[in-house]
Amino acid sequence: MLSSLGLAVMDSGTLLLAATPLGDIRDASARLIEALGSADVVAAEDTRRVRALASSLEVALTGKVVSYYEAVESARAPMLLDALREGRTVLLVTDAGMPSVSDPGYRLVTACIEAQLPVTCLPGPSAVTTALAVSGLPSDRFCFDGFPPRKQGERRRWFGRLVAEERTCVFFEAPHRLADALADAVEVLGGERRAAVCRELTKTYEEIRRGTLAELADWAAEGVRGEITVVLGGAEPAAPSDPAELVDQVEQRAAEGMRLKDAVAEVAELSGVRKKELYDAVLAARR
Repeated sequence: MLSSLGLAVMDSGTLLLAATPLGDIRDASARLIEALGSADVVAAEDTRRVRALASSLEVALTGKVVSYYEAVESARAPMLLDALREGRTVLLVTDAGMPSVSDPGYRLVTACIEAQLPVTCLPGPSAVTTALAVSGLPSDRFCFDGFPPRKQGERRRWFGRLVAEERTCVFFEAPHRLADALADAVEVLGGERRAAVCRELTKTYEEIRRGTLAELADWAAEGVRGEITVVLGGAEPAAPSDPAELVDQVEQRAAEGMRLKDAVAEVAELSGVRKKELYDAVLAARR
């Protein structure tokens, strides 16, 4: 069973999560090409697109092709699990990039894990890491936050959670909502926060716009088309507080029953001050 993919022969089949090209067909991996031609079942976010992908790669789809998109994930899962239990190989692909990353796949993976059915991944393109790499923003620590909410109030609250986030944040946005989203980001995060908007990654009209949120919001106001990935720079680390200003926080915790040393350690960690300096400030205030 797909031994050439490096998978052990087992009584049950294996769920293969396969990354597909974001745009440039040459990014298709050899393992994806082989799996498309040999999988018993191909579960695709869009069956027309996977057939077009296979045709472009000159691969004949010999397995059963079934649709697997958000609205039918729960309904399709039992059938796919049964196929796996029968020893069949199920290949899961989405329209572009890695399944489960803001795309169908997560529910099927968790169902397989619960049923103790093997799951593996054929790695490849991902808009998240591709955008992060070309953004020019710090990539040693980052988070991914899917899509912002569609309604303005919820979206602004969503950005509000990123006010103090020091990691670079990657998120997706629909092109027709990008201008509003960036305008809200300016309102909540400030216009000077650095960011990058990546449009049509790996495609013919790929475009990477880098600048401040204010600059990018002005650019997007004219209208943007294509697949969008936004990379948002992290917040500047807050300057350590004056230990004397934190004494009341320590005393409040101590009054609630916390040991003084534990209270000092907790407040110091939250504020970024040194524990000894804060402890000395508390003792000085008690004299």
